[in-house]
Amino acid sequence: MNISKSILATFLLFCLIGPLHAQKINEGYQLHIKKASSAIRIDGAISEQAWDDAEIASNFYMITPMDTSYAELRTDVRMTYDDEHLYILVENYRAGDNPPNVVESLRRDFNFSRNDNFLLAMDTFDDKTNGFSFGANAGGAEWDGMMYNGGSMNLSWDNKWISKVTNYEDKWVFEAAIPFKSIRYNDENTKWGINFSRYDLTEFEKSSWAPVPRQFPSVSLAFTGYLIWDEPPPPAGSNISIIPHVLGGINHDFEEEDARSYERDAGLNAKIGLSSSMNLDLTVNPDFSQVEVDEQIIDLDRFELFFPEKRQFFLENEDLFASFGNQNIRPFFSRRIGLDAPIHFGGRLSGQLNRDWRLGVMNMQTGSVDNQQLPSQNFSVVALKRRVASRSNLGFLFVNMESTGDDYTGNDGNSTTPGFDRNVGIEYNLATSNNLWTGDFMLLKSFSPGDDGKSVSHLASLLYSDGNLTAEWAHEYVGEDYTAKVGYVPRKGYIRWDPAINYLFYPKRGIVLNHGPGFDPSIYFDESFNTTEYEGRLEYNVNFRSGSSMYAWFGRTYIELLEPFDPSGISDLFLETGSVHDGYRYALEFNSKAQSAFTYGFAVENGGFYANGTLLSIETEVGYRFQPFVNIVLSTSYNDLGLPEPWGDLDFWLVGSRLDITFNKNLYFTSFTQYNEQFDNVNINTRLQWRFQPASDLFIVYTDNYVPGSFDVKSRALLFKLTYWWNI
Repeated sequence: MNISKSILATFLLFCLIGPLHAQKINEGYQLHIKKASSAIRIDGAISEQAWDDAEIASNFYMITPMDTSYAELRTDVRMTYDDEHLYILVENYRAGDNPPNVVESLRRDFNFSRNDNFLLAMDTFDDKTNGFSFGANAGGAEWDGMMYNGGSMNLSWDNKWISKVTNYEDKWVFEAAIPFKSIRYNDENTKWGINFSRYDLTEFEKSSWAPVPRQFPSVSLAFTGYLIWDEPPPPAGSNISIIPHVLGGINHDFEEEDARSYERDAGLNAKIGLSSSMNLDLTVNPDFSQVEVDEQIIDLDRFELFFPEKRQFFLENEDLFASFGNQNIRPFFSRRIGLDAPIHFGGRLSGQLNRDWRLGVMNMQTGSVDNQQLPSQNFSVVALKRRVASRSNLGFLFVNMESTGDDYTGNDGNSTTPGFDRNVGIEYNLATSNNLWTGDFMLLKSFSPGDDGKSVSHLASLLYSDGNLTAEWAHEYVGEDYTAKVGYVPRKGYIRWDPAINYLFYPKRGIVLNHGPGFDPSIYFDESFNTTEYEGRLEYNVNFRSGSSMYAWFGRTYIELLEPFDPSGISDLFLETGSVHDGYRYALEFNSKAQSAFTYGFAVENGGFYANGTLLSIETEVGYRFQPFVNIVLSTSYNDLGLPEPWGDLDFWLVGSRLDITFNKNLYFTSFTQYNEQFDNVNINTRLQWRFQPASDLFIVYTDNYVPGSFDVKSRALLFKLTYWWNI
């Protein structure tokens, strides 16, 4: 097969599908907003004249369990504004017998499926692709995120706003004030895309104001109605935020003599609103310290694992840079910056130029690390996106990493680090207005020293989803000389075909909400189209009306190793390159309904493994919550590897407990205790977070590592971090 012809044919197919269904689906759903007729106090009560004068959005449509009728539960939404804030008030009525709320915890950015909640989705440019989401659960925990690709949500984004939830006998009321400075919009545009989502676990009902088909997220921007302003929204005005941070800590390695080190650091971030739609972020000695409590895993994978970006500086308009590609081909991955070297300073300009154009420019400078022979480096990224037809977009990306200091050389006199690494690419994201067809087409070229010509990467996918049938074709190509030093591309020199088809049946009555079969094959070839890997799964999904779910699959795996691999993950013994491994596996998973205080789940996988061996994997999780303040989870992971000599039979246990205490919506405590047999370690990791003002936090993190059995201390660390968001 000629790869160049295949790429061209795929691109032409996308161009034909893209213009279909250009009209906005729910343009008839309109909520008129007018300036507040009185001052508003955020107290969760309808006590101001402004709310009496506001128009009401009601008559929500059911999304699940069925999307063919009005919602059973009543929800009323009002919105208004003044010169500085956008206000929303929502009355969430309960069922007739007034059942108690289901609230897992008061932690910010809660789990959607485990809490009664209300969400607002705003498409401020009405491009049906990008937006903002705000909301709360019935206990008052807040939710905020940036929306991209029409329905994906980045909950790591954080900004300043205030809210209050008040519970009454027959309803719970959510009231919020969102500063215009906290969002990006065109202050001349008087029509915003908007929708409201309600989820109630007691009735197991998900609903929305403008109707959304059940196969899509309730806040999908393809199905928003309109928020009609009585006059253009107020400009954000002067919008400058200074975000300083200080941190200090101590680390003690008990396995080394005098291995005690201290952390003392400070830095500054600044956010400057150049307009209501463009933002400039600057940083000096940025705060990239680790304060997340990490769960460990048993790692039996041949390739590098992916961990998402959570550092605040990179998060605003993150999709402009990070959404290029898919889970296997990411030309830009911001966690590569500052991974091995300190970042001295950086800046990012990002936002919406107008309704059709988005721009992102980033530059970061790192210092040298002599003991790792790393020179100082400069990282530059340019991203440009243009809306096409209704919801599709065409993007351009340029990524450059360049050494800016003295290079290091090895014993052979050659450089130990590349002088530069560059990527240039285009991407077309397809999304029809009704969201039935979505897809992605990307073409990348890398440039680096020693480039021998096969330095191209390409991917394409096309997905059809109508609620019952889901069918997808996807393929990838990564040349053997392609490089992405600032990206995430765990393997290269391959071609992959990854089609999938699934079908769901929806019974009209009974305990089952939907069920159906699926087939998901994945085939890898080398660049001469010789098969090197294959995995095919026959699967079946069952979702119950109660909220429980079950999933089973049976499949075959074939792998020809392209490089040595240790199947145990802990030894220095490797299977040879070119060795072939073939086997069958089956699995069963079950998760109980989320609305119960007591929850449980399990997953069992059994079958063939490398070197004609066997794998038995059993995972369990049991949880109990004293809602909404305490959540306790106990989990186990057992892996039994039946391998020939010299590895022999191996088994690994990973046993952990997680304790979450949310004293209120601004004070959280989290603790992990984990025993990992694969790495012979017991870890205790705790974090206390106090949000003393909106977007301003104090963190205290304590970590211990022990030797199992004797419980001799391996290492110990204590970290304090303070971040303050100051609006000038």
